[in-house]
Parts: sequence; structure tokens; C-alpha cells
Amino acid sequence: MTDIEKREIYLSCRQFLNGHYPIHISAQLANLSQVAEPSELSDFYGTGEIIESFESEVASLLGKPASVFMPSGTMAQVIAMRVWCDDRNSTKVGFHSTSHLEKHEHHAYRELHKLDAELLGDSKRALTLADFENSSAEFAAALVELPQRELGGVLPSWSDLKGMTEFCRRKNIAVHLDGARLWESAPYYKKSYAEIYENFDSVYVSFYKGLGGVAGAMLCGPTDFIAKAKVWQRRHGGNLIRLYPYILAAREGLKTRLPKMAAYHEKAKQIALALSCIEGIEVLPALPHINMMQIFFRRTPSELEAAFAKIADKEGIALFYKVQPSSGSDGCMAELSVGDATLDLSIQIIEKLLREALDLSK
Repeated sequence: MTDIEKREIYLSCRQFLNGHYPIHISAQLANLSQVAEPSELSDFYGTGEIIESFESEVASLLGKPASVFMPSGTMAQVIAMRVWCDDRNSTKVGFHSTSHLEKHEHHAYRELHKLDAELLGDSKRALTLADFENSSAEFAAALVELPQRELGGVLPSWSDLKGMTEFCRRKNIAVHLDGARLWESAPYYKKSYAEIYENFDSVYVSFYKGLGGVAGAMLCGPTDFIAKAKVWQRRHGGNLIRLYPYILAAREGLKTRLPKMAAYHEKAKQIALALSCIEGIEVLPALPHINMMQIFFRRTPSELEAAFAKIADKEGIALFYKVQPSSGSDGCMAELSVGDATLDLSIQIIEKLLREALDLSK
């Protein structure tokens, strides 16, 4: 079966295990036209009621004085690191070895901004206070990711989180929060977003992951920090003439999906518990901290993908389109993020179909 044939099968499915339902462009644009107020006008190079009111709304939700909407988190976070380093007349930053800045951005922090990174902790486990205590602590800014996506969405304990941020403050290190999936983290801590964020000097949040927006991010922090970040946004070419489609989608995602985060998390825990009983499957973390987890299969990627395609064709239910080889073993791994589509699948159906996939891929 070719990739094109497999893709056609998946797009024809009526139910999906992973995330939210796919949506055609025409339907998405129609939805955006429905949520826009008739009197609303386009933003213009970062100004205008539609963008400024949304920035104020998010800043208030996160307990920060100011914020700026940016096209991507990649842009927002490297700018945050640069601003904090300039404030402290240093080029040194610290973050975990699995950070997005290290693994997925072609080292933009180094190539664009000439920053030097000290990689903290062990790539196989979450960042801890001990990792900061065992570091040089000579960096100007530290980045902490909540949750750590590469490790299955794990979160530190509240006491360890407080310990890391307090350590940074004692050492005059600006501490920035990579909150790409932090909307999903509040159910674990059972605290408001403002309570979580108050431990950090600045924070970035995403609008297209759990919230299902088109694209975009918000960088929040002190007023003078955001003013400097806006200058760098312009230098990066990120101050687009119009951002309103992203704003509309982000605003609607915040309204409709933020209240569902606890339900997503609860469904993730139920799925992990059910899958733990299936021989040939391992879930990490065993009890998900957020709405995501890593599912490891004792099968080769090609065998399992073929089985998933057969099930999708027969049942009209898409499990996973792609899996990736599992390091150090003959198995493979799929990342599951619970969303609207996942909520509509029963635990019994999920368990049944994954057992069937293992049987088909023997």
C-alpha cells in the first residue's frame, strides 16, 4: 500500500484516536467567519482592537502585565532568551537536552543570536532542582518546559518546580517557561494558570496544539520585556501586516477547548490504564500527567502501520497514521494526544482495535 493510498484511507475515516477531528480548509474558514464579530476590523502590524484585546485577555489569564502575539513559538522563545541575555550582558542560557530549542530549531539560538547553551539534566528523565544545583549556574536565562514533550508529557512535582525557579532567582537567572502544552497541565497541578506562571519571569503558550488553532503563540512577561521582544519580532520578520485569522482561531480555541482540558486528561488516564493490560504494549508515563502519552509497541513500524491501515479501511476508525522506531529496541512508538476526536471513542473500542492491530502485525 502506497503512502497516497494510506492517506486517502485515513482521510475517509469517520472517527480518530489521536487529537481533534481533521477539518477541511473551507470548513475552517467558514467557522472563522462565524466567530468573527460583524463590527471587527483587521489588525495592522500588531495594532488594532482584535489583537490588542486578545493579548490583554491572555496576559490577564496568565497573571502577567503584558503580552505579544507571534506567528510561532520558535520565534517567541529564542527572542525571550535573547532579551533576557541582553539585560544581563551575557550570552549564556541553560535548558534541558531535549528542549525544542536544542532538538528541532537547527540551533537558532546559536546561529541567529550567538547564544551559548548549557544542557541540563539527563535526556531520559525530567528536569529537576538537582540538575540546576549541579550546573555551572553561570547562565543569564534558563528555560523550563512544562510538560516535557519528548519524555511523554511529564511534569515535575510542584515542590521541585518551585525549587527550580527559586534557585534561579537566588542566582539572578531569568527563568522562562516553555508552555507549548501548558494549557493541558493545569489539571495535574490543580492550580490556576496565573498560579503556575507566577513562578516564571516570562512565558510562551501555543494556540494550535491542544487548543486546535491554525497557528500562533503568545509571549508574556513584564512590560519592558515585551517592548524589547516586539523590536526583535520586527527584526525576525514576525510582525506581519495581518494576523487576524490566527487570532480568531486562537480566541475560539481558548473559549471552547480550554474548559475541556480536565476531560482530556481524565480520558488519557483511562486509556493508559486499559492499555497497560495488553501484552506487547507499554505506556509512558504509566499514569499520564497531561492529555498525552507515549505508546510503545513490540512490533516493527512497517508491520504496525500496515495493520493500522487495514483497520482504518475496514472500520473507518483511524488509530495512528505513522509510528516511529523506538530507540534501542526492535519496537516502535506512537505519541497519543487526547482531543475532541478521542473523547468520542469508547475505551472498549480503543482497547479492542489496538489488540487487533497487534494480532494483524504478528
